[in-house]
Amino acid sequence: MATSNCGRLFEMSTYQHPYQQGKLGQIVAGAYADLLIIDGNPLEGVACVANTDTQKLIMKDGKVYKNTL
Repeated sequence: MATSNCGRLFEMSTYQHPYQQGKLGQIVAGAYADLLIIDGNPLEGVACVANTDTQKLIMKDGKVYKNTL
């Protein structure tokens, strides 16, 4: 998983890693995550990311701000 590799790279790059004992780069209960679920493919056009109608779930710091799933 791409985010998992980024998390490991971040962990190795600094002693100030803020999530030393936490789960990072995973979508599991108890993990640190900001999550955006959209109805669309951003590889075909990034407009679907900015369009509030295609944003189905927005979560930041574990708090859900929008959920239309």
